[in-house]
Amino acid sequence: MPPPDPSLVRLLSDWLPRQRWFGGKDGPIDDLSIGTATELRTGDPALHHLVLDVRQNGTVDHYQLLLGVRRALPERLRPIEIGRADVEPGLTGHVYDAVHDPDLTAILLDLMADETAVGPLQFRRAPGTGIRTGLEGLPTSAEQSNTSLIFDDAYICKLFRRLSPGVNPDLEVNLALSRQGCEHIPAVHGWIELVPGTGDSGEPVTLAMLSEFLRTGTDGWQLALTSVRDWFAQPSPPGPAAEFTTGDAGDAGGDFAAEAERLGAATAQVHRDLAAAFGVTQTPPEVLRDIVYGMNEQLDQVTAAVPELRPHAHAIREAFDRVAADAAPLPFQRIHGDYHLGQVMRTDAGWFLLDFEGEPARDPAARRALGHPLRDVAGMLRSFEYAARFLLARDGGGLPADTAGTLEQRAQTWAERNRTAFCEGYAAAGGPDPAAHAALVRAFELDKAVYEVRYEARNRPAWLPVPLRSLARLAG
Repeated sequence: MPPPDPSLVRLLSDWLPRQRWFGGKDGPIDDLSIGTATELRTGDPALHHLVLDVRQNGTVDHYQLLLGVRRALPERLRPIEIGRADVEPGLTGHVYDAVHDPDLTAILLDLMADETAVGPLQFRRAPGTGIRTGLEGLPTSAEQSNTSLIFDDAYICKLFRRLSPGVNPDLEVNLALSRQGCEHIPAVHGWIELVPGTGDSGEPVTLAMLSEFLRTGTDGWQLALTSVRDWFAQPSPPGPAAEFTTGDAGDAGGDFAAEAERLGAATAQVHRDLAAAFGVTQTPPEVLRDIVYGMNEQLDQVTAAVPELRPHAHAIREAFDRVAADAAPLPFQRIHGDYHLGQVMRTDAGWFLLDFEGEPARDPAARRALGHPLRDVAGMLRSFEYAARFLLARDGGGLPADTAGTLEQRAQTWAERNRTAFCEGYAAAGGPDPAAHAALVRAFELDKAVYEVRYEARNRPAWLPVPLRSLARLAG
């Protein structure tokens, strides 16, 4: 296939910054080129796999795109059209993001089932599994940094939009946990990888992962928000807002505390399986001090970029430095790395953990690095705070009038109840007791909150008040 015409590059340069999964929204694209272009289907419609090389601020990131090409575009595909290209051969017509075209996404299952190689692309099937074909895939509506395709009620295929070198941690960890017989992850059925070219070094790059679709699953974030809304809608008791107690939240419809406790237990069990799969390393105090140094470095960067964080910076730094001063040897292991309510699902069989890819803003080495399991605990504790305040930050979200000034109090009551339940479930199932490591958990929470401030400022500015609103309490 000849090099793509620059007109296609121009179309992609205009389209890419508007995508939810594009990570460079904080600056202009300096240069965009097409690193690889692989034809997966000829005819009309045609399907091409592209790797886009995007240069910004002196660095190059790589994104993948399934590009559909049609001579005439059906009305249902017009909202996702990229433009009209005129390139020969095979790229003349309306071009669009093919993840929205079930006529083309079905091809992915066929290729994985047959373990086909197409140019630099290798389609894999997990050992001992079969893959049903003839199923159409459509993307989920959830906002995320990757794109997930649902194939009937059988599979979910996650396409990693922003590519990282080597094997993606999500695939690596899920395959390892599957070998351990972990009960709290969906089974992996296949994956797609980009094989290095002749003379290139390094591992294949993971492009996609095909997993069991949790048909009865409900997103943990949505379950939590439903509980918060029910709690906010409860009639106010007589007396001042200060008379609310943690126990009041247990009387609300849809109380989440029992589920939070079960989630804590599932988390501890997955941590045990991760330790068995990857091992545990006893780290000297210097490792924790280095981690705190990195926390302070991130704090400096985010404080400089987001002025709203500055009033809390001194208290946050004191919490970090206290942990460094009391540093002791700690057991480190592989962890989830980006743990929150949006990364778990409740099914008829219990809680399942998803998305072991790590925090999207961190580099690949940081995502694979060993960590203390209480970092995951802190991430989930932050998520309970997030859920409690999300509806308040979203202009009230249709909530009842806060004439007595009680909604913020109710939010804190809900968060405390579920944070406590999660920690109790985690400790009872064999995880390190968060109450016995309170200073370390607080430092991990504050570090996560600083990360959230940076992420929201860059990607979802309207959500920035959510982490900022709880920092006053955390840093106090």
